[in-house]
Parts: sequence; structure tokens; C-alpha cells
Amino acid sequence: MTLFHRLSHWLENHWANPAYGGWVLGSLSTFFFIAATNTLSGWLYVMSGLGLALVLLSGYLAHQGVQRLLLRRLPIEPVSAGDWLTITLHLENPQAETRSLFELEDQVPPALGSQLPPQGGKPQRQALQRLPPHEIQTWTYTYPSQRRGVYRWDRITVRSAAPLGLCWARRDYSAPARAVVYPTVLPLAQCPLLDQLGREQDPQFSSQQRPQSATEGVTRTLRPYRWGDSMRLIHWRTSARHGDLRVRELEGFQGGIGVVLALDTESPWAVAQPGDQPTPGSKPGEAGTIAENFEQAVIAVASLYFYARQHQLPVQFWSADTGLLEGDRSILEVLAAIQPQTTPSPQPLPPQPLVWLTATPQSLGTLPEGSRWLLWPGIGRSVSTPDPRLWESHKFPGLVMGSSLAPGQNSLAQQLQQQLQQQLQRRDS
Repeated sequence: MTLFHRLSHWLENHWANPAYGGWVLGSLSTFFFIAATNTLSGWLYVMSGLGLALVLLSGYLAHQGVQRLLLRRLPIEPVSAGDWLTITLHLENPQAETRSLFELEDQVPPALGSQLPPQGGKPQRQALQRLPPHEIQTWTYTYPSQRRGVYRWDRITVRSAAPLGLCWARRDYSAPARAVVYPTVLPLAQCPLLDQLGREQDPQFSSQQRPQSATEGVTRTLRPYRWGDSMRLIHWRTSARHGDLRVRELEGFQGGIGVVLALDTESPWAVAQPGDQPTPGSKPGEAGTIAENFEQAVIAVASLYFYARQHQLPVQFWSADTGLLEGDRSILEVLAAIQPQTTPSPQPLPPQPLVWLTATPQSLGTLPEGSRWLLWPGIGRSVSTPDPRLWESHKFPGLVMGSSLAPGQNSLAQQLQQQLQQQLQRRDS
């Protein structure tokens, strides 16, 4: 930024910065004043004085036009990765005079804006023509979200050059807000990883449970719709009668054995690789990027969690920095913000059966009885089919995941639904 741009920015923030017309009028007024001192012509003094007075008056009015406003940003509803965030702001004029012709400028969080290279995180702008006294106007815009994360808005800028348009003035107003982008939840019709969990620990579990598919089975009761429920489970006749969505709750998983989804955040997930995307919320130049494997692991946790919830299987989430968690909202918010750790945590693993998601094969030998595991063998290493040597050496079956989502996220869903069943059949034989 040059000295001229720094001076213009300082003037616009602290008083007023002349626009192009203001600079032209100011230059002409200066020229008239110099000519008047040489010729001693009175009309030149008048012309220069009127021009400078107009520039100063425009700066004063523009500065007053952006003062004493009330701005408030409404809470931003959480969305899943790939959906659009909806940002709503309320602008109120508490003064007795009408405000007119000003512009609102909302700076998108850098971590969110960097996900759209063509736009480059450009601020969102909205022009307002008139704001009567003691009235509130609403500005709503949407912005796409590509990756999970927690994104924070801080301020909004009001700019105005009214009424003469010769000078621009701006003022920043505090309008904090937080947007939570949840990880993608893959629709799983079946999941042998959870269907088989607990059989080795409880011999009666196999005969007690009758896992049904996500859309078939005997209806036990009806309950309000929860985020993540299958649309096929909605009972439309009852929903129309009550005025809100009601979902069929099916009989299934009567054994009562709970499961803990544990994410190994201490594994070497984060490494610097050419072409990796920056970590959401990381500072420019910060070492390390989020490996694609870790993003797959987070998506797998969210998908397995809602699969277990739909089948009435008690489920919790565990990580080294959060401990055991329950509840849809709390778990999703943690998954939105979770990042790999660089320092080990002293928290021990819970004693319940785990679904252990890790990138370290050595950690598989410390799992509790009845556990399962998902292993991402390494960044940049493509695994199209499971390696039998990686799971036959352990007492608990698991799944070696592919490290690339080039065909799309459906490949991750296919691995969660099919490959473990093939391994279990091979192991039993």
C-alpha cells in the first residue's frame, strides 16, 4: 500500500476522504486562489472560497451521516459443508433526521473467503437509499460454505458520500457473530462396523438385536423430526395433522450396548504437502495443513454417529481434548472445530467398546474389548482394497480406508457400508 493510499484510508476512517470530484474541485479552488493572489481579482477569491467550502461541507456532512447508527447481526444458523450460510443484519436510525445514500460493507472471514478463489473473500456490499428516523432495515445475504469450521464475523463498515458526493466517510461498527459449518453426513443404508459391534463382548447381543435397514421395520413410535433423519421415515399423514414433521421410530438394536466414536487427534494427520488447502482459521504462513485423511475421518465420525442414532444405538463421542460428549448439537459443534493436536493428552481411552479412527497402526493394540477401528494408512498413499495383514494381526476387525476422495464422497460411504462385511466373512472362514 502506497503512502497516498494509506493517507486516503486514514482520512476516510477518521474524518472524510475526497472523492475524484472532490480532488478536482479542490485543485481548481487552489488554482483560482493562486491566480487571485497574482491578479488581485476579487471574483477569483470568491470562486476559490466557494470551492473549498463545498469540499469541507461535503466532508462534514458525509462524516455526520455515518455516525450514531445501531447495527446488530442476528445469530447465524448452523449448516453442513456445501450449504449456504444466511447472514442477517439489522440497521436502525435512532436519530430524528433521515439518513440517505450510504453503503454497508461486510467483510467475509478470511478462512471462509479463501475457499472461493475467484471471489477471493471480497466483502459483501449493500446500498441503502433511505433510512427514516427510528426505523429498522434488514439486510440478508447468503454465502457458500465449502469446508467445515467455525467462522467469526467481527465488524461491519458503513460508508457514505451523501449528500454532495465530493467526500467519502466510513465508520466501523462492532457486529460479532459466529457461524458453525458442520461436517458432511453421508447417508448410510447399512454399516457393518456398527452392526457387528459388541458381539464379542456380549454373547447374547447377537440374538437380542435385530438390526433393520434405515427405512424398513416395525414402527415403535412417532417422534419429532431431528436433523439427519431420513426423509423416508417421515410419517406424512401424522405430520399434516400436527403441523410439523413426525418421524417413525423403528424397532432395532434392542441389546442396549453403547458405542463410543473415538477420533485420534494425536495421530500425524497434519503434514505440509503441495496443493493442500490451508487449515480453516489458520493464520497466513502458519506451518501445517489439514490432511485430507483427517477430513475423511471427521466425515466418517458424523456419518457413523447419525447412523447409530437412527438405529437407537446409544452413542457418544470421545477425543483427547474434549473427553466423552453426548448430544447432537454439542458433538457436531466439536466436529466442526476439531483439529489435529501437536501435543499429547494425558486422558486415557474410555473402557467402553470403541470405534477408533486413527492414522497410527500402533495404537490399535490398546483398544478395549469389542472395539472396531478405521485406519487411514498415510497421506498420499492410495489404498483401493483392504490389506489383510493390517487387520489379521489384531484381535479386533477393522477397515483400512482409502486416502483419496477423487471419485467423490460416495467412495467413503461405500467403504463404510461394504468392505468391513467382506473382511468379517473372510475372518470367520
